[in-house]
Amino acid sequence: MFIGHYAVGMAAKKWAPKTSLGTLLAAALWLDILWPFFLLLDLEHVRVAPGITRMVPFDFYDYPLSHSLFMALAWSVLVGLLYVAFTKDGRGAWVMGGLVASHWVLDLFVHRPDLPIWPTEFTNMAATKVGLSIWTSVWGTLLLEFGLFALGIWLYLQATKAKDQTGTLAFWGLALFLAVMYVVDLKMTPPNNVNLISLAGFSQLLMVAWGYWIDDHRKNR
Repeated sequence: MFIGHYAVGMAAKKWAPKTSLGTLLAAALWLDILWPFFLLLDLEHVRVAPGITRMVPFDFYDYPLSHSLFMALAWSVLVGLLYVAFTKDGRGAWVMGGLVASHWVLDLFVHRPDLPIWPTEFTNMAATKVGLSIWTSVWGTLLLEFGLFALGIWLYLQATKAKDQTGTLAFWGLALFLAVMYVVDLKMTPPNNVNLISLAGFSQLLMVAWGYWIDDHRKNR
């Protein structure tokens, strides 16, 4: 899942009007923001496997700290608690925690059965991995991603309005950039280097910063 995560972050503005779009996007992307750090630290691992799915050429064979269900729920609680501690916004904290958890739920639909339920490194339980494999269908993936993206944009626009021209151009610029990059990525040769894969993951932080810029130029309806 790629632009679907951004869609959920945008949509969440309707239920967390006090929270910046940048913060909402960071929560929706949180598991994928952690992942490149864990790759660089050699705590998680991935390999390039062209053809493993129709959409994504990566074998996510080891990422329990960022993408197991148990840790996704743990991260969601931590993010929610930190948010309420710093902002005293209880409603926003629930939304932030929900966004972190939503990442795993959305990934469940598209991933092959590679999402772990718990980090087996810390338990004696056998590994259980799940995934509904929508990535095996190009059209199924595109319909899901762009359907969610359109809904997220619509809900965000229902919740906010531009204060100036920048508020309009910055938002639609981000939406267009994400859509174009999603399509371009489908045609690109994947990097066969963990550092390059991590660098691509870190690029999401630029989208978070873009979200803060947008929010500075929009207001709640």
